[in-house]
Amino acid sequence: MMVSPTSKTTPAPVEDGRPFVVAVGGTLRQASSTERALRHCLTAVERRGGRTVLFSGADIDLPMYSPHDQGRVPRALALLAALRQADAVLIGSPGYHGGVSGLVKNALDYIEDLRGDPTVYLDNKPWGCIACAYGWQAAVGTLGQLRVIGHALRAWPTPLGVAINSAEPIWDAEGALIDPGIAAQLDMLAGQLLTFVPAGRALP
Repeated sequence: MMVSPTSKTTPAPVEDGRPFVVAVGGTLRQASSTERALRHCLTAVERRGGRTVLFSGADIDLPMYSPHDQGRVPRALALLAALRQADAVLIGSPGYHGGVSGLVKNALDYIEDLRGDPTVYLDNKPWGCIACAYGWQAAVGTLGQLRVIGHALRAWPTPLGVAINSAEPIWDAEGALIDPGIAAQLDMLAGQLLTFVPAGRALP
């Protein structure tokens, strides 16, 4: 079964041999630029034969992460279950005041719950990054932070990360991507995520 990236949080699809890409990010505003970029990239993953699921908006509106409180709301458990199954992870954040948003960072903090797993955190998994901001400085700075977070989680950031300047005409009035350069970058990012999956699967 293929999970459409237009869906909200859904259970991770049953393993069927296709690479499974989990995307996390966006804002609490429906159809934000970051969420649109994530959806575009996931659609490109599906065209290449991957399976996807997106956690965005209300899906990642989670209680502040506390390592000392083991209680987890259903949304957090769904996110962690998907990340455990993921072959690759795609992260998207708006650039708020030059950095990763609190909403996205808090969701990523829940990955600490994977510290005792056989696969610690996101060890050896491809990690794609998208950052959107109203200006290049915040977009590029946020992208760099996402890459550093990926390294800390033992993931492999893809060679390409996509920074989007939302001050430029990227989307049309209906929310469709109209910038061919950004479209090409998001498609390339999808390809890189899938390219690096086989190496990670081959390791014990």
